[in-house]
Amino acid sequence: MKKLFVTVFLSLSFLGFSQFSIPAASPSQKVVQQFSMTKISIDYSRPGVKGRKVFGELVPYGKVWRAGANSATKITFEQNVNFGGKDVMAGTYGLFIIPTEKEWKVILNKDSQQWGAYSFDEKQNVVEVTVPARKLSDKQEWFEISLMPVDIHSVDLVFKWDMVKAVVPVKEAKPETVAKIIDKLTEIKQIEKEAAAKK
Repeated sequence: MKKLFVTVFLSLSFLGFSQFSIPAASPSQKVVQQFSMTKISIDYSRPGVKGRKVFGELVPYGKVWRAGANSATKITFEQNVNFGGKDVMAGTYGLFIIPTEKEWKVILNKDSQQWGAYSFDEKQNVVEVTVPARKLSDKQEWFEISLMPVDIHSVDLVFKWDMVKAVVPVKEAKPETVAKIIDKLTEIKQIEKEAAAKK
């Protein structure tokens, strides 16, 4: 009986603890933001400052950085977008950064499955946009990527870490086409609503 109790206890303990994992040094994060008629999502890992000098040392100036930690950061657009002034087709891309003290080059690369930036191939770059590196008033301990809505047609892709912030504007690729689709969808929904009211 005692052996049976110990076996059951160990089994239940194993099942319970199997739901846990060792705390990650750079926790993973998924960001999803409704955008225009679809969504934008980002998968990345969030390293901490942890008392280190980040830009210029931990993340060297002038070299490709994975925009996070561990696997390369992935960004998915469910519709065509204008990324920092350049048109990009819907799809999933690797998101990379080449930082300097005053500006960041933000890159979308066809290879979204690589580990870090060790196999980064600039020939696979889809777009490169350069944005100012701004100084934050408060320290950002954990690297953060966010999507901040500007209006229903645009969103800001915001990077923050340590004392630095960079922003890439993202907009609908062809607002006039999107507007026509939205008008048509609105018209269909109104017809469906009127039909349902008559039943």
